Amino acid sequence: MNFEFNETHVMIQEMARKFAEEELAPTADQRDEKEEFPHEAVKKMADLGFMGMMVPEQWEGAGLDTISYVLAMIEISKADASAGVIMSVNNSLVCWGLDTYGTEAQKQQYLRELASGRKLGAFALSEPEAGSDATNQRTTATNDGDSYVLNGTKNFITNGANADVVLVMAATDRSRGAKGVSAFIVDKGSKGFSVAKKEKKLGIRSSDTVSLAFEDCRVPKENLIGEEGFGIKFALKTLDGGRIGIAAQALGIAQASLDAAVKYSKERKAFEKPIANFQAIQFKLADMATNLEAAKMLTFKAAHLKDIGENYGPASAMAKLYASKIAVESALEAIQIHGGYGYVREYNVERYLRDAKITEIYEGTSEIQRVVISRALLG
Repeated sequence: MNFEFNETHVMIQEMARKFAEEELAPTADQRDEKEEFPHEAVKKMADLGFMGMMVPEQWEGAGLDTISYVLAMIEISKADASAGVIMSVNNSLVCWGLDTYGTEAQKQQYLRELASGRKLGAFALSEPEAGSDATNQRTTATNDGDSYVLNGTKNFITNGANADVVLVMAATDRSRGAKGVSAFIVDKGSKGFSVAKKEKKLGIRSSDTVSLAFEDCRVPKENLIGEEGFGIKFALKTLDGGRIGIAAQALGIAQASLDAAVKYSKERKAFEKPIANFQAIQFKLADMATNLEAAKMLTFKAAHLKDIGENYGPASAMAKLYASKIAVESALEAIQIHGGYGYVREYNVERYLRDAKITEIYEGTSEIQRVVISRALLG
């Protein structure tokens, strides 16, 4: 494996870092406090090509590889993990799914707008009774003439309140279980489609997370993705790539935690010397850095496998499992190194911990990642 980034990778990384430091970092705490969606920042991310990074240029995407996407996600998430997950959902769960499985007409109508960032997308799989058991879809889609009629509720939907387009999984035949779930493209403003409860969250607070309600919502038949019964396969294939994005988000949080801990340990003095001089602190920093590098290797391996067209599902599960664990541990260690100051909002490390925890939960819990990995091992 080549461990060197090419010129494009370096350019993307530097561009993302500059944007994150200048546009996101100065106001990240303020948005977190107010639970304020970063509208202007998302527009600027679109201008930079960050909202459709892996979509071919013919559909107004950036036409870049997954390695570039991971590098950009790390830099964005270092500054603001909320902006990171907004970007991840639009790239990994929405644009990739439409680019890979959408019809020519669907790409013309939807993918161009989403990849360019003129519109924002959301991915609606989770329900009150369908979390890790994604096959237990209670939202239904009834075939009715030239439309499907959707009824049901989705919850924990990232970008849900601000999305223009939502990819919705719904049961077209509940008697068939997983084989009876289909995927649909639903436009914001469709009659019978509404945004319900907005969640009050521990972390990633400037990213909106809401429930969506469908009450006799008519969706044109041409908005069916693939064929009837393709929904669970579509969701699982899409989530394989999404986990690379979340792993990259976790890497960004872990890197921010390490950077903050190193900086503080050089500034804070105890017994008339910087605490960085004490072996207890040095060992914490060494472990944080080593674990972070290992998580990076897992994530870049998954991205590389995706780019060369190999099976990357188990690798993406490993990357998300380990990177999310390291994000939480790194944030906890950063707080410990900061002592009492790490527990108050004057410093960013408490936000890093709040933001890190969700990476172990969404797009498949750590337990589900272990299921994916073990199944790959056992066949």
